[in-house]
Amino acid sequence: MRSLRIVLAWGAASLLTAVLAALVEAQRAMSALAGLGVNIGLPERLQASLHNLVAFAPLFALIAALALLLALPVGGALARRAPAWRGALHALAGFTAILAALGLMGLVLPVTPVSAARELAGLLALAACGGAGGLLFAVLSPPRPPE
Repeated sequence: MRSLRIVLAWGAASLLTAVLAALVEAQRAMSALAGLGVNIGLPERLQASLHNLVAFAPLFALIAALALLLALPVGGALARRAPAWRGALHALAGFTAILAALGLMGLVLPVTPVSAARELAGLLALAACGGAGGLLFAVLSPPRPPE
């Protein structure tokens, strides 16, 4: 039962990370257009968000799932040494996972695959989505029993 809860928590963390990242990506793109003088209202922002939830989130969910699969056990290992910091350590693991994944993609691919990651603020916002996913994992997954 514990293993199932961990897998479900990892899935939920990956999904939350992807949904938040899709919304960040959409709104940063809309803000960039508004900065160029394009009239962007609420309907356009909602349409862009919905489009990104359908087109961007599924692929980013795979990226987040892989990154979190590698990072969350590290957060868990650290949390066993500092149980009071479990939520913060998992959030930090999620933040770092997305930051590392985007950095690695930037090194391997000829273009930045996520436009929001081209600027520091966007990169940090996307990493914060991973932090939210890591925190959700900490909330949903059972702490490891003492050995």
